Amino acid sequence: MSTGSNGARRIASLMRPSKLDSSVCRSCQESLGRRNYASAAAAAPSETTTTSSPIPSTSSATTPVYTINAGVVLSRPPQITRDLEPFEKAFHFYQKRLNERLALPFTKYFYYKRGTPADVDWKNKIKERRTPARDIGNYNAYDNDAWNDELLLGSKESEPEHLVEALVQDAESTANATSQDTSKKEEIPRPFSRVTEADKKGDHKSLNRLLSRTLYLLVQSKEGYWKFPSLPIEGDETLREAAERTLSQTAGVNMNTWMVGFHPAGHHVYNNRKPHVDQATGAAIHGEKTFFMKTRIMAGQADLSGSAEKLKDFKWLSKDEIPQYVLPQYYSNIKNMLADR
Repeated sequence: MSTGSNGARRIASLMRPSKLDSSVCRSCQESLGRRNYASAAAAAPSETTTTSSPIPSTSSATTPVYTINAGVVLSRPPQITRDLEPFEKAFHFYQKRLNERLALPFTKYFYYKRGTPADVDWKNKIKERRTPARDIGNYNAYDNDAWNDELLLGSKESEPEHLVEALVQDAESTANATSQDTSKKEEIPRPFSRVTEADKKGDHKSLNRLLSRTLYLLVQSKEGYWKFPSLPIEGDETLREAAERTLSQTAGVNMNTWMVGFHPAGHHVYNNRKPHVDQATGAAIHGEKTFFMKTRIMAGQADLSGSAEKLKDFKWLSKDEIPQYVLPQYYSNIKNMLADR
C-alpha cells in the first residue's frame, strides 16, 4: 500500500466520530470519512498559497432560473372497442367452424317423417343454407369437404362488417318468411358504422373521430407551434389550481372535464438559446419547465375565442398523429404520458 493511501486512511480514521454508528458498516464509514477529508482539504488553502490571493467563493454562482408552467393533457377516452388484429379475426372464425364440427347433427327424422312435405322443406332449407351459422360463409361440417375449413388470407368472411351484414340479412329473411303481412318487407336496423363522417372528412376538430382511440387536445400558439395547453403558475397557486385555470383560459369553459389526481404525470424542459431578462424581477430566465396534469373530457368542445395566449387553432389527435405536429424534443418528453390505444 502506498504512503499516500496510508496517510489518507489514518487521517480519515482520526476524523471519524468516536462513537460508531451500528447501522453503517466500517467500510462505508471509512468512505464517508475520506469524503469529509477530501472536501475539507479542497476548502482549506494550500501552504504555498499566499494570503494576497483569496480562493473564490462558490456561493456567488447563481442557479438557473426557469419559468414554471402548468400544462394540461386533456384526453377523450375510446368510445368503442378496438379493431381486431388479423390473427384475432382468424382465431374467432376458426372457433366458429370448430364449434360446427364438434356440435351434434340435427336428427331431423325425429321431428320430420321421411318423405313428408315438412321433410322436403327442411332439405331444401338445409341445401340453401348448408351451415347453421350463415355469417361464416358456405360450409358443411358433415360432407366430404369438411376438412376444408381454413380461412384464406384476405377473405371477407372474417371481417366484422361482413359478419354483421350476414346476420342481419338472415334475420330479415326469417322475419319476412314467417310474417303474415306480405305486402311490406321488414327491415332490421343496421348497427352504426365504426367509421364516422368526421373520419371520412378528416375533421380533426371533431370528437367523433377515431372512436376506438384516445384523442388529445393540442393547441397552436401564435408563433405556430403545437403543444398541450399551458400557462405560467401565478402567485401561491397549486399545480392543480393552475392547471384548472389554464384549461379555462386557453380552451374555454364550454367543456365538462375531470382532472385526474393532484400530481403531474410528466414534465417538459425547454432551454432558451440565450437567457431572457425578466423586466419585472431582472432575473435571467434560462427557459421553461412545464408540468402536465391529466384531464378527461366528458362533454363539450374547445373554444379559443377568449384564449389568453391568442391561440390560433386546436386539434384532437391520437398518439400516432401527434409527432406530425409537435417538435421532436417535445414529443420525446410527452410520449410516455400518452396511451397507446
